[in-house]
Amino acid sequence: MLFTVNRTNTVAVLPTARRGRPVTTEFPADRSRPRPPGPGGTHAEVLRVISDPRSPTYVTVYADGRRRYSYWRPLDSTTGTGGCYAALPTAACDELHAAGRITLGEPVVDPNRTTYRVRPAARAQSAPRAQ
Repeated sequence: MLFTVNRTNTVAVLPTARRGRPVTTEFPADRSRPRPPGPGGTHAEVLRVISDPRSPTYVTVYADGRRRYSYWRPLDSTTGTGGCYAALPTAACDELHAAGRITLGEPVVDPNRTTYRVRPAARAQSAPRAQ
């Protein structure tokens, strides 16, 4: 580090403004990337996330009635992504709760919000078949 301080004759090259085409956030169409889930796939994807024991899922109900479903996204060591909370689609989660596919745990009450643990509903045991 000291050798850079003592080098007074060195010219530092600073980045310049990019000229040319504007930077866009659109990516070229690539068929190898997975497509977003369709209308029926959203519920299945949400249920898959809730059923994963590595990703605890919660719903926070705020004082004004707004609900927010979120889960812990585990860290993926190959891509380096994750290790943070991510939101789930509220409409899909509400439909799964109304259909009895997910259940809410014991409430944790704060002055401004109430938080519940979300878990998949236990499957009903079917009667054994007569042979």
